[in-house]
Amino acid sequence: MASTAGPNRPETRPDALSTAVVTGASSGIGAAFARQLAARGCDVILVARRETELTTLARNLGQAFRVKAEVIKTDLATPEGVDNLMRRLESSPPHWLINNAGFGVPGAFNQVPLERSLAMVQVHVLAAVRLIHAVLPGMIARGRGNIVNVGSIGAFLPRPGDATYCATKAYLVTFSRALHDELRDTGVKVQALCPGFTYTDFYNRPDYRGYNLEGAVPRGFWMSPEEVVAASFEAFTHNRPICIPGIQNRLMVALAKLGFREALLNRLDSHLGII
Repeated sequence: MASTAGPNRPETRPDALSTAVVTGASSGIGAAFARQLAARGCDVILVARRETELTTLARNLGQAFRVKAEVIKTDLATPEGVDNLMRRLESSPPHWLINNAGFGVPGAFNQVPLERSLAMVQVHVLAAVRLIHAVLPGMIARGRGNIVNVGSIGAFLPRPGDATYCATKAYLVTFSRALHDELRDTGVKVQALCPGFTYTDFYNRPDYRGYNLEGAVPRGFWMSPEEVVAASFEAFTHNRPICIPGIQNRLMVALAKLGFREALLNRLDSHLGII
């Protein structure tokens, strides 16, 4: 665990919710959340497995935005890793919790190693639920707090070859929607953020070797992490529990809900390979 703070830190920041925890913060959407929250004046607690990337990000945020940036290296795919973070959050509940950590393993369910599917359930569902349970008492007592569970449009477009990934993201959508309503009068807001194709290193990992999605998927389907995070913040201003960034993604979800899911997936598979 390490900490980095920038010089000449402001004494007061009345417009800021002062502390934000971001899991999966070493790159992509998580790093974009950390940057935009720091730019708003929030101290950040950066959580991931890659300590070098976290430390670099913490240093940059401290220098650029004069906030405190703390690094917690932990693996949320293990119960022990979640335990370590829960103890930290219970002792000092944050004002923002961004459950962004996640990964995918493409392939038929019976061919994906069981431990990999269970790790997805652990990271996407069990870790998120446990961390939310840890922070809620403090948020409710404070009368304010924001929780983001990063899902996927795959929650609305379950497809063969991504059964566990889509199912865990669908859980986050349903859980977030119900929890948002449950906490309506507490000052705590909950959002499921469901992006589509986003320019991150998600598809550059070994499990996706050979897919070449950036080359195969038309540019209009892609968004930057910054655009996704900006859409999340905008949805919070309207108190919307589900945020699907990008008109192209909202259109695909709308078509799926109208009964065109199979036709849509058949149309997309030759180009997209995976959602």
